[in-house]
Amino acid sequence: MVQSIPDLMTTRQVANYLGINEKKIYALTKAGKIPCTRVTGKWMFPRKLIDCWIEQSAVHPERRELRESRPFLLAAGSDDPSLGVLRDLFEQRASPASFFLDTVGSSGGLAAVHDGIADLATAHLLDPSSGEYNLPFVKNLFGAGAVVVELFYRQLGLIVGPGNPLKLRDIADLARPKVRLINRQAGSGTRAYLDHALARLKIRSQKLNGYETSVSSHIEVGLRVLSGAANAGLATMTTARMLGLDFVPLARERFDVVIARERFFSPNIQVLLNIVGSNEFRGRLDAMGGYDCGESGRIISTN
Repeated sequence: MVQSIPDLMTTRQVANYLGINEKKIYALTKAGKIPCTRVTGKWMFPRKLIDCWIEQSAVHPERRELRESRPFLLAAGSDDPSLGVLRDLFEQRASPASFFLDTVGSSGGLAAVHDGIADLATAHLLDPSSGEYNLPFVKNLFGAGAVVVELFYRQLGLIVGPGNPLKLRDIADLARPKVRLINRQAGSGTRAYLDHALARLKIRSQKLNGYETSVSSHIEVGLRVLSGAANAGLATMTTARMLGLDFVPLARERFDVVIARERFFSPNIQVLLNIVGSNEFRGRLDAMGGYDCGESGRIISTN
């Protein structure tokens, strides 16, 4: 049974929650590096703020102290609606169990793992010259220091309003004067896909109305289209189905998990990988639609 965590934690409770020494908590408190407040003379730690602090550690290298046998997993990288399923299953099977994801984009996720901040990265970076996903970037950054595991294949394309009112068919249509785009953030695999496609078509990004307006998740792209703030954006088929929007398929892309070799056999990573290869995980993604989980959990590379 997973132990319940109070909303306001004591020094000992937050030390157990983070998996670090209680003396380290006092040091972080004294240095003003951890969210806390004084209640009747005692230091207390709001759980919601601690959770936000953990997620932000993916982009703050100075927080390396969280790597000391922490009982949670910190993932950084690309966003996907299925990652909520992965989190739910992990928190059912691990104890104590917490799974955090910071959506810093595929490139940011790989950098966070390389720098020792995150436990794993989620990525779907396409190398145009080879047509390969993730492996060239992992090899360049890690050499022989990472393991790449397939999570699934998914459909990426244009999310448009019901009935596709502007009759958009491909990336070139985004350059039409009346089309308003909602983009993904720089460093994301989806943004990289768009930039490669524009370069191939010899279309300058400045021609796209809304290119500089970006959000950090597929759901946010869909919500902008649903609200009418944008006419189109690149996101997954699953996102379109969830929001009742239309979808124009553009690519079938592989979505991987990248793990530093020294972290691969840690207990929580192994729990996560067992979930990825399970029938339960595959079944829940099949029910969502837009995924091919036939080889989920396959080790693609041990660079």
